Amino acid sequence: MDFLCDYLRLLTMGSENPHELEALMDQDLETHHHEETAVAGALTAMADGLPALGIVAAVLGVIHTMGSITEPPEILGHLIGAALVGTFFGIFVAYGFVGPMAAALGNIIEADSKFYQCIKAGLLAHVGGHPPVISVESARKDLPSDVRPSFAELEETFDNLPPVAN
Repeated sequence: MDFLCDYLRLLTMGSENPHELEALMDQDLETHHHEETAVAGALTAMADGLPALGIVAAVLGVIHTMGSITEPPEILGHLIGAALVGTFFGIFVAYGFVGPMAAALGNIIEADSKFYQCIKAGLLAHVGGHPPVISVESARKDLPSDVRPSFAELEETFDNLPPVAN
């Protein structure tokens, strides 16, 4: 809403050059995208590092086991098993939880950016002098197909709008 209102405000103040407006929008969208992807990037980095942390836990467990090398096989077996739990845990959490969460967050951010692109396309088409129906059609093309209204749905909506009072 802020994105749309900011650029509508610019239009009401007389900013009618589509190229300048597009450059401002691109800069704004790049900043927004960079800010939004920071958390997903941090989660991805965490997911990438967790298996290594599990390996470190396993190595420490093996070092502890080597300190008990004179113990009977039953005790050594438990120590080796405990060492391998660290590797299992690191891989399980990385690929079972944190990695998928980072990917899902990235998908949400990508879908969100499509709506910003939709607003940008519609406003630029309007500033370019296109009729409202063409401006809306330009915006509609940027939406993902699962949420994009059909042309017929848009026509029906336009036909059912109340008349504008002069």
